Amino acid sequence: MRQLIIVGSGPAGYTAAIYAARASLAPLVVASSVEAGGELMNTTDVENFPGFPEGVTGPELMAKLQAQAERFGAEVLYDDAVELDIEGEVKRVRVGSGDVHEAAALVFATGSAPRKLGLAGEQRLAGHGVSYCATCDGFFFRDRVIAVVGGGDSALEEATFLTKFASKVYVIHRRDELRGSRIMQDRAFANEKIEFLWNSEVVDVVGEDAVTGVVLGDTRDGSRRDLPLDGVFVAIGNDPRTHLVHGKLELTVDGTVRVASPSSRTSVPGVFAAGDVVDPTYRQAVTAAASGTVAALDVEHFLAAQGQPDRDASSAMLVTGVTS
Repeated sequence: MRQLIIVGSGPAGYTAAIYAARASLAPLVVASSVEAGGELMNTTDVENFPGFPEGVTGPELMAKLQAQAERFGAEVLYDDAVELDIEGEVKRVRVGSGDVHEAAALVFATGSAPRKLGLAGEQRLAGHGVSYCATCDGFFFRDRVIAVVGGGDSALEEATFLTKFASKVYVIHRRDELRGSRIMQDRAFANEKIEFLWNSEVVDVVGEDAVTGVVLGDTRDGSRRDLPLDGVFVAIGNDPRTHLVHGKLELTVDGTVRVASPSSRTSVPGVFAAGDVVDPTYRQAVTAAASGTVAALDVEHFLAAQGQPDRDASSAMLVTGVTS
């Protein structure tokens, strides 16, 4: 039996792995079968992570975090956690292959997933003109007219990135002002390919085999109009990935895992949580990494109190992940 399981392979999971590996705990990172590295794998440029004055791409940053964890002895397994048993003293994680891994403690760092509009047309045309990842799908919309739904930094970043391919990019926003940071707003406003559609919401996505347009509703008077499009990128926020712990861990009104701040302790002894799955407010790579540090240190203290081998002993830590 290992000492610790950390579910997740984003900035929080990998930072926890770095600290655990440096403590000679030999962590195993089960980093998802298809989405290892978390949401930053879908991010073009990261300009605000300390230590990268010229910026860094999301995939490059995650590769560096993984390499740093592996340098200190972490092992990465590309599989998905599909079931958790966390009630007893032994925490069990079943992965997609059917294997069950056991540990004395667990860190839950599954991150968040893109929020959906909740429209029938959106679901039907997902992958056929509806996308949640500009870096993944932008190339397919070269010289096309597309729209980005949202008004925060993610939406503005996606819109700006998509102008590399599309002939025109609409930004559809429910309000008459943006929520994004000033620097991202300035870039978007200065881009001639971007046009803002204020006080508008998508009420339907239309098309048979592919997106041909959307129906917009005016948030002020309720009137509707058609907008011809070749693609729709949804960037309206994220929801914490907590499906594995529903009914097992106490959650907040925001749907995140409740922790005893400023620690990472959850409602179940021996289970800790870190990253966006506990943070509905800041949701930054650097804050996720910091909370991964807190979780790793909390685990060390917990294991010491339980009489587990100290940090200098030869022991193993399992870090396992879902699509985080």
